[in-house]
Amino acid sequence: CHRDTVCIIGQNGGGKTTLIKLILGLLSPNQGIVKVYGKCPQKEVKRISYVPQHTLYDPNFPISVYEVVRMGRLGCSDHGRYTDKDRQKTRAALESVEIENLSGRSFASLSGGQRQRTLIARALASEGDILILDEPTSSIDHHSEQHLFELLTALNQRMTIMMVTHEVGFSSSFFNRIICVNNKVAVHPTSELTGELIRNMYNDDLRMIRHDHNCSNEGHTHG
Repeated sequence: CHRDTVCIIGQNGGGKTTLIKLILGLLSPNQGIVKVYGKCPQKEVKRISYVPQHTLYDPNFPISVYEVVRMGRLGCSDHGRYTDKDRQKTRAALESVEIENLSGRSFASLSGGQRQRTLIARALASEGDILILDEPTSSIDHHSEQHLFELLTALNQRMTIMMVTHEVGFSSSFFNRIICVNNKVAVHPTSELTGELIRNMYNDDLRMIRHDHNCSNEGHTHG
């Protein structure tokens, strides 16, 4: 049984990042209430695994893939140091995104897709019930993008997936619901995603590209 899948879309400056920070408990609302599992986000933050859009790092800093993923265990133990359980959870996270063979590699040496999987593994190591990804496809190629959604489909069997993206086309195939953010928040099932709704979100027409559309001498086909 799959959990929920939610896509957050909207124009730049519309409030997508602010919404994520409210859910993570990094910001407090000026009005209204934000609840995660019925409680304030700060009390349930350990149930949320988060993959940021940009991770700043020094390419000369000698940190391995294993060490990056193990960072997801910070705060999970009261001992102040990594335990055998932390090491087991780190290895399990590496295996779940199929990069255990890269564990000894330098993080800086990875491709964009491998780096993205490493950051997802770091988030999974924290054992949250919700996985939030902030524009995870912005720095990877189309092939890596396909593998990413295959991975998310597998993870969705045990986690709710929430993603911020500009790629509106994704919402119709993977996500159950779409959250439109443009200085206010509106939630729709993906079946309601129409041209008029997109214009209202972005205050303009938006060109959508179908990657499953092929042209040939015989005519148009859809994969």
